[in-house]
Formats: sequence, C-alpha cells, structure tokens
Amino acid sequence: MANVKIQEIRKSYGDVEVLHGLNIDIEDGEFVALVGPSGCGKSTLLRMIAGLEPINGGTIAIGDRVVNNLPPSERDIAMVFQTYALYPHKSVAQNMGFALKVAKASKEDIDRRVKKAAEILNLTEYLDRKPRHLSGGQRQRVAMGRAIVRDPQVFLFDEPLSNLDAKLRIQMRTEIKELHQRLKTTTVFVTHDQIEAMTLADRIVVMQDGIIEQIGTPLDLYDNPANEFVATFIGAPSMNLLSGELSGGKVKVGDQLFSGPSGLGKVNLGVRPEHLILSDDGFPMEVKVVEPTGSETMVFLRFEGQDVTAVFRERHAFVSGQTIHLMPDKDHLHIFDAETGARL
Repeated sequence: MANVKIQEIRKSYGDVEVLHGLNIDIEDGEFVALVGPSGCGKSTLLRMIAGLEPINGGTIAIGDRVVNNLPPSERDIAMVFQTYALYPHKSVAQNMGFALKVAKASKEDIDRRVKKAAEILNLTEYLDRKPRHLSGGQRQRVAMGRAIVRDPQVFLFDEPLSNLDAKLRIQMRTEIKELHQRLKTTTVFVTHDQIEAMTLADRIVVMQDGIIEQIGTPLDLYDNPANEFVATFIGAPSMNLLSGELSGGKVKVGDQLFSGPSGLGKVNLGVRPEHLILSDDGFPMEVKVVEPTGSETMVFLRFEGQDVTAVFRERHAFVSGQTIHLMPDKDHLHIFDAETGARL
C-alpha cells in the first residue's frame, strides 16, 4: 500500500486547459472518491494517475516515487474500468490470472492468488465458467478480482458500477466497501453518482470545470458545504435555495427573518429537504407532486416562483394544488452569496 500525492497537476488539450493546478493528498489505505458532473476532469485525473494520460504540469507521486514518466506497468497500480473488458474465450480463472501470466509468474503463484481473490469475491464456484455465463455483477467482480490478484499499492476505479441496474449497484457498493475494509488498499474511485461517493469514501473530492471545489468527509461536505455548487451537488434530493436579502445581521425571505452574518446584499438561504418542518406560521407553499417511496415521502412544491423539495418520514395525505406551510429548521440553515455562491 502507499499514499498518493498530487501536486499542481495540469492537463491541456491543445490550447484548452482542462485541469487547473490540482492538489490532493491521499493517505495510505484511504478510500477517496472523485465526483463531479460530466466533463469536470475526474476521469482524466484518474487516467493521469494510472499513466494513461500524459501530464502537462505538476507531479504525481505513489509512495516515495514520482511516477510522471513511468509507464502504467511500472506504477504498481490496478485499474477497474466502467466496462468489464473480459476476454470472452477465457474462463474466469484465466481472466483473473492473465496479467500474472504476462508477467511470467509461476503457475503455482497464479493459482494461489486467483483462488484467494475468488474466495474474497465469492467467485470460487465460477472459476471454470466463461464470462457469457455470468451476470453483470459477477462479471464486475471478475474485473475486480483481476485487479486484486496483482496485489497493487493503489486501486483505481473508473465508474465501475454505471453499467449495472439499481439493485446490483447497491449490492456492489456494499461489496466494494467490504473489500476495502478487508484489504485496506489505497483506493481512488471516480463516479458521477454522489450517493456512491457518500456511501463508499473516507473523503470526497468535489470537482467542477477542472478545479477542486471542496475536499472533505461525506458528512462534512453534506453539513458544511463551501459553496452553492457543493451544497446542491452533494445530497439527494439536493439542497433548496431560497432567495433573500441580508441586512443588519438578518436574512429576510418572504416575510420571515433568520439570523445571518454581517453584511448587506442578495443571498440564498439553503435548507435541506429534510429540514423543512410543517408549521402554521411557515411559508405557504403549493404542492405540485407527491412521490411516496415507502420509508419517505418526497413532496415537490412551489414558493414565490421557486421550486422547493421537502422530505417527510411521516405519512401525509398531501394532494396536488394543496397549500401547506413549511418552516426551515433554524438550526440547519446555510447562507450563500447570491452572486459568487460562496458560503457566508
């Protein structure tokens, strides 16, 4: 295992710079997720760590080695891709052991490592099968097994669950987390799904347009977002933003006043959907759509021309067109500058 140190990393395609001097320190044994919308540069950064993309500036170190100019085969990493990329004519065991065979490991060593990885991933009974006889989740486990047998210093995952159905994604999330807890190998995991990042990672790196917006633990990002982008990207449903005015240490939204910082100007009051509480003196909001999910009920509303989402654990018989009164929980408010999006 090893730490990964990313310093002032830059990447350009011609005159277009897509990564703008990124700095990330990943500790030995840590699970770090890179998240952000499509085109933010997260997969490009992962491929640069793997050696699949050249670096235009800065350094990447794995352990005590700067690996900028090392080929992928010499970086002691293993990568799991979005597509399984399995050899269809080879058995599960042959797929998992192929990289070791190319490296001229002994047959005994290959068999030992493949069997150990198969036990970890519950693939022992499938070692003689071809990939076409496996489910999507089993194929992804084979791809993970191919990485495990190499016993690398760092695992790199590039959106490995995006081709699976919803139920399998949840199952594989659990399996990946159990795998990391068992092997304790440094892991960098790229995903556009913030729920995957929240449930899997020790820390999350939130990216947008080739820069890092915030780095922190899942709950730190959820409870203390640095700006509106992080606030609305982390959390599902995302945070509500209500337009307001800041003056005299108070934020006025509608006819309600909330405590705020010093200053003057337009702000957005941020409140999570679960922190909107039914209250007779709350904001009047029109119910647009009600979505019961069983354990929760999501209610989509309209307030002064703004879309608002509320989540209730209790059962309510709301109907479309009904007006209900909701008050933000004053212990869980976030205030952002309306122009810059920065948290105040």
